[in-house]
Amino acid sequence: MVRVGAGQGFYGDTIYGALNMAKYGNVQYICFDCLAELTMAILQKDRQKDPSKGYTKDITVTAKNLLPYVKKKGIKLITNAGGINPEGARNEVVRMAKEMGITGIRVGIATGDNIYPILDELQEKGISLADYETGEPFTKSKEEILFASAYLGAWPIVECLKQGADIVITGRTTDTAQFLAPMIYELGWAEDDWDKLALGVLLGHLMECSGQATGGNFSGDWWNIPNMENIGYPIAEVYADGTAIITKPDNTGGRVSIDTLKEQFLYEIHDPSHYVTPDVIADFSAARFEEVGPDRVQISGVKGKPKPPTLKAIMGYPNGYMGAGMIGYSWPDALKKARKVDEIIRKQIELYELKVNDIHTEYIGYNSIHGPLAHPVDEEQLNEVYVRIAVHTDTKEEAVQFGRLFPPLALNGPPFVGGLANMYTVRQLLGLWSVLIPRAEVESRVQINVEEV
Repeated sequence: MVRVGAGQGFYGDTIYGALNMAKYGNVQYICFDCLAELTMAILQKDRQKDPSKGYTKDITVTAKNLLPYVKKKGIKLITNAGGINPEGARNEVVRMAKEMGITGIRVGIATGDNIYPILDELQEKGISLADYETGEPFTKSKEEILFASAYLGAWPIVECLKQGADIVITGRTTDTAQFLAPMIYELGWAEDDWDKLALGVLLGHLMECSGQATGGNFSGDWWNIPNMENIGYPIAEVYADGTAIITKPDNTGGRVSIDTLKEQFLYEIHDPSHYVTPDVIADFSAARFEEVGPDRVQISGVKGKPKPPTLKAIMGYPNGYMGAGMIGYSWPDALKKARKVDEIIRKQIELYELKVNDIHTEYIGYNSIHGPLAHPVDEEQLNEVYVRIAVHTDTKEEAVQFGRLFPPLALNGPPFVGGLANMYTVRQLLGLWSVLIPRAEVESRVQINVEEV
């Protein structure tokens, strides 16, 4: 039996979930999913400023808090916090270990997800880099691409574990790979144990968003979730006979139930009968959830099909700039005043001949969350409304110029400003391009390196 705990659901998640896991989870592994497409773009910006960066900065906090448990309890850590720079993340963990006087632990990295160096080679081989969703042909030069990463699966992590790693750091892996790898390693699953691999993928999927499976962000009776201030992260308890249970650490808040798990189950699942990962194509259509005890739900009925011949990869490229501004108005006629601002700004764009590709307006307090689906309200009863307008421009100068339209509204616009006219810092936007690459082109370049501190 192996017990695998979740330690992080996103870059910036609290450390206390992982700490509770280490203290009370009775787990052999704590696994961290830190990456999203947006995260990769953020990390690339970090590395552009400092080539030694490009990994998630909270790995320093993770190392500081959990390295003592790696040493004393033998808990292994698996994370994709390496992002754009797994070597840099490894160096940071080693630095922290030395600073804390911890020795005798092995840190492994799995690399090879970075396909930027081989983009030309792929095209010379006739491999299409067309967008796999739209079919749009790839016409950008390599110089226009900021990063290019393929999604690796669980097996490079398994190889690190085979080489004795106590901590495994990767770059871009699927969200579930970190959780699946220790199940493969501990229970001896084979590369064609499709049903078992599919079960492991579902368990990983249920854990990848940390507290979202244990009562966080729950749309049921969320007000009854116990001790939400100290929510426990999910644990997968997996047995050699294929029995699998999701639970959580003792002494923590939250709830593990069929309903809390099913909400996470539906997250990002487009086709439950054909969930594609690098390790297996999973069929969740007959998955069963059964409560077998307090905060214990058994998962079964998952089937798997052979893994796909290609791997998904994403490429990031500069996509202009965002300029934005916001201003608030109070009763009476708050919404009417805010709408007048939208009218003024749009006319000033034409008057001053600003070039904007897209413009978006939202009224915070009225429709900024539900958008066009917002229920009509009695506009006369609105105490306050903020209007936020954002534009997409080709140049930074145009985005800056747009933001400067807002401060003068304090004196030149509608009356009774309830919030200071505010222009946002201009942000560079990154576009993402998704492609499918023959897996052999990627996996032949995967490298494993395990070092002892």
